[in-house]
Amino acid sequence: MRKAYLFSGALWLASLAAHAQDLTYQTPPKAIAALASAAPTPRISIASNGQWMLLMDVQGMPSIAELSQPELRVAGLRLNPRTNGPSRISYATSLRLRRLPDGKELVVQGLPAKARISEVTWSPDNTKIAFTHTTDNHIELWTVDVASASARLLPNLFLNAVFGNSYQWVSDSRTIIARAIVGGRGEAPVTTAAPTGPVVQENGGKKAAARTYQDLLKSPLDEKLFEYYASAQTVKVDVGGRMQPLGEPGLIQQASPSPNGRYVLLKTMHRPYSYTLPASSFPVKVDVLSMEGLIVKAVADLPLADNVPTSFDAVPNGPREHAWRDDVPATLYWVEAQDGGDPKTQASVRDKIFTQIAPFDAPATELAALPMRYRDVLWSNANLALVEGYRWADRKEMTWTLNPTLSKAPLTVLFDRSSQDTYHDPGTPFVQRNAAGRYVLATDAKSENIFLIGNGASPEGDRPFVDELNLKTKQSTRWWRSEAPYYEVPITILDLNKQVLVTRRESQQESPNYFLRDVRHAKLTPITSFPNPYASIGNLKKQVLKYKRADGVDLTANLYLPPNYKKEDGPLPTLMEAYPVEFKDKQDAGQVKGSPYAFTRLSWGSPVFWVTQGYAVLQGTSIPIVGEGTKEPNDTYTEQLVASAKAAIAEGQRLGVVDPKRVGVMGHSYGAFMTANLLAHSDLFKAGIARSGAYNRTLTPFGFQAEERTYWEAPEVYNQMSPFNYADKIKTPILLIHGEADNNSGTFPLQSERFYNALKGHGATVRYVTLPFEAHSYAAKESIMHMLWEMDTWLNKYVKGEPAPAN
Repeated sequence: MRKAYLFSGALWLASLAAHAQDLTYQTPPKAIAALASAAPTPRISIASNGQWMLLMDVQGMPSIAELSQPELRVAGLRLNPRTNGPSRISYATSLRLRRLPDGKELVVQGLPAKARISEVTWSPDNTKIAFTHTTDNHIELWTVDVASASARLLPNLFLNAVFGNSYQWVSDSRTIIARAIVGGRGEAPVTTAAPTGPVVQENGGKKAAARTYQDLLKSPLDEKLFEYYASAQTVKVDVGGRMQPLGEPGLIQQASPSPNGRYVLLKTMHRPYSYTLPASSFPVKVDVLSMEGLIVKAVADLPLADNVPTSFDAVPNGPREHAWRDDVPATLYWVEAQDGGDPKTQASVRDKIFTQIAPFDAPATELAALPMRYRDVLWSNANLALVEGYRWADRKEMTWTLNPTLSKAPLTVLFDRSSQDTYHDPGTPFVQRNAAGRYVLATDAKSENIFLIGNGASPEGDRPFVDELNLKTKQSTRWWRSEAPYYEVPITILDLNKQVLVTRRESQQESPNYFLRDVRHAKLTPITSFPNPYASIGNLKKQVLKYKRADGVDLTANLYLPPNYKKEDGPLPTLMEAYPVEFKDKQDAGQVKGSPYAFTRLSWGSPVFWVTQGYAVLQGTSIPIVGEGTKEPNDTYTEQLVASAKAAIAEGQRLGVVDPKRVGVMGHSYGAFMTANLLAHSDLFKAGIARSGAYNRTLTPFGFQAEERTYWEAPEVYNQMSPFNYADKIKTPILLIHGEADNNSGTFPLQSERFYNALKGHGATVRYVTLPFEAHSYAAKESIMHMLWEMDTWLNKYVKGEPAPAN
């Protein structure tokens, strides 16, 4: 009997070895690898005076060795403990200045060797540029003199970038307020020390629901590590390198100078922390400091935000969002909920905006009372500001004008619309930098007209525009609109009086480049000439398909075909990619998204790579999930999901390019969730690829994606939408891929682990690939190439096969 047990164990070990593979990184076919490795397009930044464009060459995919550097995951943050900054960031590697409009280019000299540049900003007067450089063990602050195109280090300053935005220019263009590592802080807490007791959490009977977050504090040691790395000293440093500390060290989340440069708004986190919420919910003390470092005003002490409802427009009770008015020397403003922060509470006033003028010894003034939740304010001048409000339940949003000089200023409705009605989107108000370097609403000389830049969504696709809108008559005049066969996007307005824009222009065949557009004289002058990064495969063939779902909802998809495809080649194996979106109105759900003339830029996760392998690709396939009136979209999620996919395949079949018997489906994140559900509830596909998804919604019980209801409020919805519950129904081969260090809310790697085990336990054909050190988005070249290889191998094995016999 003992021998039998040993023999059985040997079989089990052999089976385990056959399934838990020790595989080295692989590479996909050369055509896919070449496209995925194409150099990124440089980033640009334009001086607010319109005289210079800064071009920043971008780092390519990092190696897995770079991604494997130490990483600390605490309080919802991911830090590199060596540098005291974010562990994952895409750096620029060089800087070039291009003068406008003549195009003369200057390469910035004196940059650090092997530069890793981020946080690039212009000084208020545009004579200088500041940036951070990340070395192997700290983050430095550098400046560039624009006239000489030369860079220099500000010495003896190591930045603390744990909370991002580690510095800010003062309005004099000579001074910078920065957050520095605390000098003499000693060694980091020892992580190998034995615990002194158990970790205990307790709730005293109050409601404290929380959505599902990653990388939270888990122990007293985590708290000490968080405090060690997040503690900073605010410093004032001039461009000559002279430095002065301001105030006391602390967990300084923000240090923002006032527009007149006389004060600093300081936000400092403090205990008690939470083990169920990220640092963004921790208590914060709000103070105003003088430029000499003295506390001028203790503004507020905001408590731990642990009792905020899980609704999307729920907010903490009490004051929040303290900031400076951008259009005046030194005035604070903030917002306070009037409904306890709960949108389900009946209230005629949801939020109020308050202001307080320096020297902050007079009581705060109520500026405005909003009938909706506050979203944003755009300051312009003493007579004009725009305030935006929203309501999630019906996707309603409003914009009002007000006079900020008045107390309890009356609101005048400017826009009242659905946020999902893209066809009637008036555009985004254009802002420009003032002398203090602050972005304010741009107007004409009389403050009667504002300027709007919009996507221009239409049944023909996006046609971006620039409008001038009269605030009194609400009549707009169109300056300019993108015209076929180009897709041209306004980047900024250089001259409001002369109507001169900077635009980014592209077509299906021409890669994006930047132009000066003189609207009045219909003159177009190129600024850049970036080459087509995909010239090796010729022109990609893209067609925007328009078709209907069985219930009458209009749908679209981008169809890509192999470069040399001819109609007589017949139907092709097909890869369909999608990402479901929830809507409250069928008309909004059916609106066309994107432009047929846009150049196709291939990101690491794109399905379009497979046109090089003989596949038709349905990319961006619209999967609207609609719930009108009192119905919620997810009440009929699976029915709408399957109907949308079925309609897309039928349209491709009608065109003669899609072989309906050889279709694979893929998706990332919520698209992976979609993929698993399609395989569970339909037989439309030959195989599926699901990357970094969530498959059991009971693991995100306080809401997910656009679902506000909790599991206990809508258990049938959570259960019906969880493909984990239908693991016994999935017979179609499915490839699961997940980053080992996924940092996205709700998509723990555990989701894929448990789903794989459930599928395997019911005899499904399934493969589960874990990518070491990868987060929700994948970054390392080795990881991305291997992912593409896995996908290509899976598609070739289970989808491509032999074409269906002719009818």
